[in-house]
Amino acid sequence: MTTTEDPHSSDPTPDDASGPQRPAPPAGSAPPGGPTPPDGLPPPATPAPPTEAATPTEAATPTEAATPTEAAPPTEAATPATPHQATAAALLPLVGGAANVGAVAHCMTRLRLTLHDRALVRDAEVRAHPAVLGVVEEGAAYQIVLGPGTVARVTPEFQALLARSAAAPPQTPPGTQAAPATDPPHEARPVRRALRRVANVFVPLIPALIGCGVIAGLNGLLVNLGALPSLTPALTVIASGFMALIAVFVGYNTAQEFGGTPVLGGAVAAIVVYAGVAEVEVFGQPLAPGQGGVLGALAAAFLATRVEKWCRHRVPEALDVLVTPTLTVLVAGLVTVYGLMYAAGKVAAAIGTATDGLLAQGGAAAGFVLGGLFLPLVMLGLHQALIPLHATLIEQQGYTALLPVLAMAGAGQVGAALAVYVRLRRAEGLRRTIRSALPAGLLGVGEPLIYGVTLPLGRPFATACVGGAVGGGVIGLFGMWGDTVGSTAIGPSGWALFPLLSGPGGALATVGAYAAGLLAGYAAGFVTTYFFGLRGVTAPAP
Repeated sequence: MTTTEDPHSSDPTPDDASGPQRPAPPAGSAPPGGPTPPDGLPPPATPAPPTEAATPTEAATPTEAATPTEAAPPTEAATPATPHQATAAALLPLVGGAANVGAVAHCMTRLRLTLHDRALVRDAEVRAHPAVLGVVEEGAAYQIVLGPGTVARVTPEFQALLARSAAAPPQTPPGTQAAPATDPPHEARPVRRALRRVANVFVPLIPALIGCGVIAGLNGLLVNLGALPSLTPALTVIASGFMALIAVFVGYNTAQEFGGTPVLGGAVAAIVVYAGVAEVEVFGQPLAPGQGGVLGALAAAFLATRVEKWCRHRVPEALDVLVTPTLTVLVAGLVTVYGLMYAAGKVAAAIGTATDGLLAQGGAAAGFVLGGLFLPLVMLGLHQALIPLHATLIEQQGYTALLPVLAMAGAGQVGAALAVYVRLRRAEGLRRTIRSALPAGLLGVGEPLIYGVTLPLGRPFATACVGGAVGGGVIGLFGMWGDTVGSTAIGPSGWALFPLLSGPGGALATVGAYAAGLLAGYAAGFVTTYFFGLRGVTAPAP
């Protein structure tokens, strides 16, 4: 397996949040007439009458079966659970219950949980759930892959269960003590923790980046065709409005992630994009609105949270509402104007120059390396840390040239899955998984194929990386020839990236180069998997 199991003791910790999914405890383990277990799980469709509770399997616990608090309220029983509610209700006890969940978020495909105690997770049962495509662990972050669309619907239901559980008083069996909420040893790695938190700042922005990017691509197509000239100015405004103020959203999310007041983070970050900064000179040069971009906004909002926390501990409560916001905005704002914007601008310019030079000079070799390494990043959940780089390039150049290269990893994955489908003809269960996951893979969502097909088989995952490397090499080769392939937004890949493509060579050249890379990735992933990736691999039983 690719994930590292937490070496903590597996002894059960008293946590009533997972109670309804576990076998009934011995009689007397819970206080008679105590509160409903705080896991927020929806009760059964109809309340069990006292006579029905004494089934053969529950005969050993007649006193608990007859506990009146176990019956579901009639009002809730009349409400049928949706599939997404059922998924959330099933997953909550498997991750240790509501008391074990510190934070909940989601990206495009994953339910991202911050857990207090990894030892409480019933990992095998989580992975075996029909709605779960895979699991990624990163320190205290336990990421359950549910797939696009599904995760956006399951997450609110999961949060609703947590909110309902928080309203109930905690229930701890007599003579026991709940395990302390401590971070596992993995969380001591500062680099991994920092990357995860930066990703948490940018992940909520992806839907807006996708929507505005698609509109920008459509608008560019209409402009090139000379069609609908009265509509294209409006589309330009719609597509560009979010990008013009993205620094404010980054600042807001940064303060929220690092424990500050979100609106203060947004206020300080707004300095970066305010037109009036052009009147300020730093080191003998006037600042430019937007200088430093999202990196400057990230640094400014982070500084604001530090200043705010410092004030909270030192300013008297009677003056806090007046002094703390003022000092936060003033101190962080002055540092932003006279230092952070200048420094972040230099860093952002270096990122753009390095990316252009990498693809222009490194060409096929650079694309080969980038395309081959991206699948392991996806597997580890670290690919989200690249979002600030993409956002910086989009701000500077109007597109990111890194994303199309990295998207070739998905092409290698599709080719490898097709080879498995052709070779392992007797593995009907595996072939069924491939048929269901292939459409998502073609649209650039690789997790279903990673966790359902290539990674469990072992070698096909490595050959899929080879396919991604070959596709990335082709994209890099076109970049070296002057036909750079870029994307106006981040998030989609595979076929879904076609409406977002942009580049200096024009629409036809850009689309042609990207299509050539996809075809090369499909072919290389298929061939290497067919001839080398399945040696010694036994087809799973149907």
